[in-house]
Amino acid sequence: MPERTIHDIRFPNESAEYRAARDRLLEAEMALRRQTEAVAAARRALPPGGPVAEDYVFEEGDDASPVRLSELFGDKPVLLLYSYMYGPAMPQPCPSCTSILDGLDGQAQHIGQRAAVAAVARSPIARVRAVAKERGWLRLRLLSSASNSYHCDYRGENEKGDQLPILNAFVRAADGTVRHAYATEIMFAPCEPGEGSRHVDAIWPMWGMLDFSPEGRGPDTHPKLSYD
Repeated sequence: MPERTIHDIRFPNESAEYRAARDRLLEAEMALRRQTEAVAAARRALPPGGPVAEDYVFEEGDDASPVRLSELFGDKPVLLLYSYMYGPAMPQPCPSCTSILDGLDGQAQHIGQRAAVAAVARSPIARVRAVAKERGWLRLRLLSSASNSYHCDYRGENEKGDQLPILNAFVRAADGTVRHAYATEIMFAPCEPGEGSRHVDAIWPMWGMLDFSPEGRGPDTHPKLSYD
C-alpha cells in the first residue's frame, strides 16, 4: 500500500524519500502554526496591564516638535512602540535594530490599518533623523525620548544606561486611559543560549527569510549598517 501523503502537490523530480521527509516536516510546521496562533490568542487574552502613569512627551520631526504618548495613537486603539538601540553615547545605531526598522519602514502603512506604530530612540531627534535620511526611511514614525524616562521605565535601557531592543504594546480605552499591554520580554527570562536575543524575530524579515533557506541563518550572519 502506498504511504499516505498529506496532499497531492509535487515538485519536479522529487524523490519518494524527499516527499516522505517533507510530509513529516509539514506536520511539524502545521503544529507550529497552531501553537503560534494559540500563543497569539493567549497574548490577546492577557488581563489589562498597568496604566501609564506619565503621558511622556517625545520629540519628532526636523523641528523637534513635542508629541505626547497619548497622541501617538491617532485614531487607533493600539500603539506598537519599538525601542531603537541608539543611545546618546553610541557613535552608531545598533545594526540589528536598524535592520528591523528597514523592514518596518516598508510595512508601516500596512500595519497602520490596525495599529499605530513608531520607533523611539534615546538619542536627540536630529541624530535619529540623520539615520533615517541615510537609510531612506519615509513611512515609519520616529521619536526621541532624550528628555523623558520612557526608555528606562519600559525597559529599553538598563540601570547602567545600556540600550535594549524591546517592542512594547499600549492600548487606549474609550475613556482615554492608556495602559501597557505587552512587551517582548523573553530576553529577561531564563533561556537557552541565544534564545533570549530572538525575542523580536517575529518582526524581523531577515531571519524569517533565512529560516526558509536550506543553509539557515548561519553562525556568522549579522546585519550591517553598510554592504558597500
